[in-house]
Amino acid sequence: MYQDRIRCAALRAKVTSADDAAHLIKDGMCVGASGFTRAGDAKAVPVALAERARREAGPLRITLMTGASLGHDVDRLLTQAHVLARRLPFQVDKTLRDAINGGEVMYVDQHLSETVEMLRANQLGKLDVAIIEAVAITESGGIVPTTSVGNSASFAMLADKVIVEINLAQTPALEGLHDIWIPARRPNRGPLPIMHPQDRVGSPAIEIPHEKIAAIVVTDVADSPSTVQPTDPETQLIAGHLIEFFRHEMTRGRMPRQMPPLQAGIGTIANAVLSGFVDSPFGALQMYSEVLQDSTFDLMDAGKMTFASGASITLSAARQAQVFGDLERYRNRLVLRPQEVSNHPEVIRRLGLIALNTALEFDIYGNVNSTHVGGTHMMNGIGGSGDFARNASCAIFATKSMAKGGRISSVVPMVPHCDHNEHDVDVVVTEQGLADLRGLAPRERARLIIGNCAHPSYRDALRDYYREALKAGGQTPHRLELAFAWHTRLRDTGAMLPTVPSQV
Repeated sequence: MYQDRIRCAALRAKVTSADDAAHLIKDGMCVGASGFTRAGDAKAVPVALAERARREAGPLRITLMTGASLGHDVDRLLTQAHVLARRLPFQVDKTLRDAINGGEVMYVDQHLSETVEMLRANQLGKLDVAIIEAVAITESGGIVPTTSVGNSASFAMLADKVIVEINLAQTPALEGLHDIWIPARRPNRGPLPIMHPQDRVGSPAIEIPHEKIAAIVVTDVADSPSTVQPTDPETQLIAGHLIEFFRHEMTRGRMPRQMPPLQAGIGTIANAVLSGFVDSPFGALQMYSEVLQDSTFDLMDAGKMTFASGASITLSAARQAQVFGDLERYRNRLVLRPQEVSNHPEVIRRLGLIALNTALEFDIYGNVNSTHVGGTHMMNGIGGSGDFARNASCAIFATKSMAKGGRISSVVPMVPHCDHNEHDVDVVVTEQGLADLRGLAPRERARLIIGNCAHPSYRDALRDYYREALKAGGQTPHRLELAFAWHTRLRDTGAMLPTVPSQV
């Protein structure tokens, strides 16, 4: 069956086993692998590499770059086999997370638009091998990606050798969905010619000299399904607050009646909030984002969304079967791009995006922590949220007001790690309410955030802290000896307050 997928006849002799292909990877190498939020990831060769590391006595440690997170427990298997010396720019695996926080794996948490920019500028060393999942190889040797582009195109272009995984489980209908365009090297770069989400400016395949393809491995494994959860009463409330906010902005003339293109981060809250727009008064929506989740197709099926541009398609198991089994239904409304294009500041600012991303916590002045538990322990990574927040026309961060059965408040006196500072955050929202921070000084922000976003069980404690902070004065009042008391109490006792608040 795979011969029809490898249309360059000269490359059919390169078909080999995953184990043989993995032997192209040596100790100390830098490897770039396809995959963006569990979609389009290389599924066979990394696993074979982990198995080889377990068998062999000698060291086998690599730097692994991807687009974002991987599926199929690849990060776990590589970590358990002690293959990963360095990992970037994003991950979601618990075993790898523990190794990162234990200092075994050096993790470089990066804005997703920057990894290949740095690689191209020789700031991250030389890329030895790229492993790219493909649905087909064209007559000229072009690689047709599957359900993500991510960093795959640049990895294939920059690596000394390329291993292609032809995945027969991925529908051939994916061919033609991609728009591969790579910015020129700085400082001789022209404008990125995307004026609308639906613009196509590149080619449908990754064009490289076919001599660079050192091995082809045939697989037949579907993408790992998304782990997002369905909407719940709290995420429905968050969606309701945002819909009312947008209606208000349009009434005031501060937002066009035709809503600007949307971006939504990966995860349960962002996906659920976006799904809430199915019942909103807004129509003809467009998306210019990284990950196209279930909610994207919910909106399309409801007649609410006309076009979506992203770097990957990451779906639940049921949605995978439905969307990829009937891709022609959506084809003219989708495009997949390299992530340095989907996340490019120039395009984000030009299109005036509304960016919706998720926070672990935010403080009373609007600073957001999206990566580090307790300020020290990495959760997943910043992903693309910074790319969008710093350049969107409206940067929104959402979270539930409490976590862990009420033991944790998501609104705190001071975030112990700051990924998005107050200058990049326009709106924060929880199920309790929304705070529009634009044009407000820190003291004004504090009162609004505490009153609108904090859970009622934590408001008095936050107001007590703020009153004490005011005694110290300053543009952004804080009492440093008290600022992290909630986090140290959580560390020591398992709760931020001496008495766990009721969730009612």
